[in-house]
Amino acid sequence: MVTLQDVREAAKRIEGVAHHTPVLRSRTLDERAGCEVYLKCENLQRIGAFKFRGAYNAIRRLSPEQLARGIAAYSSGNHAQAVALSAKELGTTAVIVMPEDTPRSKLDAVAGYGAEIITYDRYTGDREQIGARLAEERGLALIPPYEHPDVIAGQGTAALELLEEAGHLDAILVPVGGGGLIAGSATAAKGLQPGIRVIGVEPEAGNDTFLSLAAGKRVSIPVPRTIADGQAAPTPGELTFSINKELVDEIVLVSDDEIRDALRFAVDRLKLVMEPSGATGVAALLAGRLDPPPARIGVIISGGNVGAARLAELLA
Repeated sequence: MVTLQDVREAAKRIEGVAHHTPVLRSRTLDERAGCEVYLKCENLQRIGAFKFRGAYNAIRRLSPEQLARGIAAYSSGNHAQAVALSAKELGTTAVIVMPEDTPRSKLDAVAGYGAEIITYDRYTGDREQIGARLAEERGLALIPPYEHPDVIAGQGTAALELLEEAGHLDAILVPVGGGGLIAGSATAAKGLQPGIRVIGVEPEAGNDTFLSLAAGKRVSIPVPRTIADGQAAPTPGELTFSINKELVDEIVLVSDDEIRDALRFAVDRLKLVMEPSGATGVAALLAGRLDPPPARIGVIISGGNVGAARLAELLA
């Protein structure tokens, strides 16, 4: 299991490298949500998402010999960028396995950081098998997007910063894909404030963690087709689920149309650019999924990696 101490050590490891992202308030959002909302803006993190925290923490802990051999990873986009930039920062190389239909902005960013990209069909290929084979053949260290204790600890630093800045919160609301962000966030939050409520949010089409928590075991679904591509995991991670089933109190679901409403609200009223996955927490608040809403809630905006053309298409 990952501990609060692991998260605190990760915070020291990434200090001065990762951004200490702002916590923003909005009177309009408070009125719409019926509570005090504290937005942790990981859309303003390096590479545009929280993933940089976990990737850098994990890679920073590798031996000099392994760094010399290089890194492998698989990702729909944000973890890919995080590994690519972390590898560049630490003087090593990265090879990233990415879906063919990854948004062009994310592919361009990964290539821009100097990583080699290998593509696959997300609906027929198995990225874990491809990544594992690649790492074995080339002697690379495989840094998965969420199934790694150092990655989880690094992601938890977002919630650590949020709680240190906002003070006492009744709940935190966290987007859920493979489960690494909420596993780290729950570890930090429950460690600091044992009575806090940890609530995850998934797109309706990608409700694998919702179903898994209800069943008490990992449940697989068909590869989700949702605008929230960062939350298109068909099965919760084994490690992340072992943490989340103990620490996560509830999962709420939002539709793609509700995510679009949140993206529009973010641009019009918050003046923030969010990717669909990053907006699911705001979508849950605007759609009234928390009934009754906690008095004070922190929301992690997990990312902002959406191109201008794609955002215009989503909001049209």
